Amino acid sequence: MDRIFEAIEEWMRNLLTGMVSSNLTTMYTDVNEKTGQIAAQVGQTPQGWNGSIYSMIQNLSESVIVPIAGMIITFVLCYELISMLTEKNNMHDIDTWMFFKYFFKMWVAVWIVSHTFTITMAVFDVGQSVVSRAAGVISSDTAINIDTMISTMETAMESMEIGELVILALETMLVSLCMKIISVFITVILYGRMIEIYLYSSVGAIPFATMSNREWGQIGNNYLRGLFALAFQGFFMMVCVGIYAVLVANIQMSDNIHSALFGVMAYTVILCFSLMKTGNFARSIFNAH
Repeated sequence: MDRIFEAIEEWMRNLLTGMVSSNLTTMYTDVNEKTGQIAAQVGQTPQGWNGSIYSMIQNLSESVIVPIAGMIITFVLCYELISMLTEKNNMHDIDTWMFFKYFFKMWVAVWIVSHTFTITMAVFDVGQSVVSRAAGVISSDTAINIDTMISTMETAMESMEIGELVILALETMLVSLCMKIISVFITVILYGRMIEIYLYSSVGAIPFATMSNREWGQIGNNYLRGLFALAFQGFFMMVCVGIYAVLVANIQMSDNIHSALFGVMAYTVILCFSLMKTGNFARSIFNAH
């Protein structure tokens, strides 16, 4: 009878140990993949992230938005001319230099609208350059050593009772499920930022058409600040990844298995929350609304 109970206990121990190891492998693999994607994706330009979407947005900007921006800039320039003439004592103090200044401003306004997409992409090229340089300074190695982690866990589980193994198996199942949900949120944040970049780029000609006017120019100025905020959001994401890498590297699995397990989950939750806040933080830095 004792041998039967020992065999059942050994079978349950092997079953629970295998369950814990499988849950940990799946969990840490998902975490490594998602955190590794952050450093890889935030450094990409819109044309490098998806060439098909980039071509579509460029065609929409040049064929649909630019003609509308042409009508807006015509209205803005006419309004600018009327204001310039009437503010000089009802056309009594007209100077020839005023027209030279007006034609120069008109040429600059038309040039900006006709090269809107190039200017927009140049902003993101600057942001990509900043992210690339930051990657050389910030440690983006967020990968958790799965083999070492599993080996340490298996050594610790050898001295555990069946009840402790059951609790540990339930904990790993819960943490693994939470990690999958967090991985989905990280993917949504990364893809959402790129979609926002494409949306911003598609309508850039319209706010740029207002920049030549003193009163309407706030629209274009705020749009430009928003572009820089989106571009430098990638830099703030890289800083978050660097902080996460340092925190994960300091986790000691051998000290306390339960605290280390939930520590990894807590750090990943903090990473996800920090990534969500980078957009608002970047806008506050550049005063974009």
